[in-house]
Amino acid sequence: MSDIDQQSMREAVLVAASARLTCRPNPWVGAVIVAVDGRRFSGFTQPVGQAHAEVQALRAAGNAARGATMFVTLEPCNHFGRTPPCTEAIIAAGIKHVVVGVLDPDSRVAGTGVARLREAGIRVDVGVSADLVADQLAPYLHHRRTGRPFVVLKLAMTIDGYIAAKSGSGGWITGETARRRVHQMRAESDAILVGAGTVRADDPQLTAREVSGPSPRRIVLGRAPRDARVHPCTEWSGSLPDLLDSLGSEGIVQLMVEGGAKTAASFHEAGLINRYVFHIAPAVMGGGDAVAAFAGDTAATLADVWRGRLVSTQALGDDVEVIIEPERGQP
Repeated sequence: MSDIDQQSMREAVLVAASARLTCRPNPWVGAVIVAVDGRRFSGFTQPVGQAHAEVQALRAAGNAARGATMFVTLEPCNHFGRTPPCTEAIIAAGIKHVVVGVLDPDSRVAGTGVARLREAGIRVDVGVSADLVADQLAPYLHHRRTGRPFVVLKLAMTIDGYIAAKSGSGGWITGETARRRVHQMRAESDAILVGAGTVRADDPQLTAREVSGPSPRRIVLGRAPRDARVHPCTEWSGSLPDLLDSLGSEGIVQLMVEGGAKTAASFHEAGLINRYVFHIAPAVMGGGDAVAAFAGDTAATLADVWRGRLVSTQALGDDVEVIIEPERGQP
């Protein structure tokens, strides 16, 4: 693929971001059509029951779609759901070349979209900027492959690794910019989870208040006090794997875990976290008796230390966000 092809796919990824908070339970997909005369048209997945990205882009292009090339982040659907198959719309519009970022692992698609387009005489290329697209669609792809939600752990901590003072008293560790980012993450998640101890200590609302987006479904490990602000919520007392299986079957694509230390440790030790998001403040708790990010015993030796791969870092005001994921091939 040429640099121009990769540039067009990156444009489709940027377009797809517009759908992130509005299209669920559908995947957030972007499409770009490059007409024969060079004009460009785009579309992204609309709210559920409305047009997918491909159809939106075709509507924008109109007659200019004939003979054009379409770049789409995810394989076009080839089945009747809430909307007709996107493959048939692409064929009817006269598109001659389709470039796909990644195949859709959903059992209703799984390569049949590409096969249908090729059957109709359309040239199809797959895998352009695949890593970029797979990162954007990671929660969706994980859910379709495993049947479980993509688990994101978020912890705010001091630079020496503590998430609360030894008294257990509440308060903000990070600043306003980091807190807005947390609300964005909540809006991107279908459900959010904390332990009952965090509910008793902090009485959090667990809603997305500082961004324009939906608030996630609230889940508490254990029992929440009757007057807690987290209500209405789901209270869970079973195993974590069973919880993920249950949530996945209910269409929960992304689960955000916000603590506390025991809950974080439980998910970590079970190898159930897909992405770790640490918000680190330029603050030092000092000593060794405050609340560490993860409860339980520390690694006995350096050889026993869990190590992931660094995904990204960014400044959030005076704080720093560090995103880590497990090494590929490990829990």
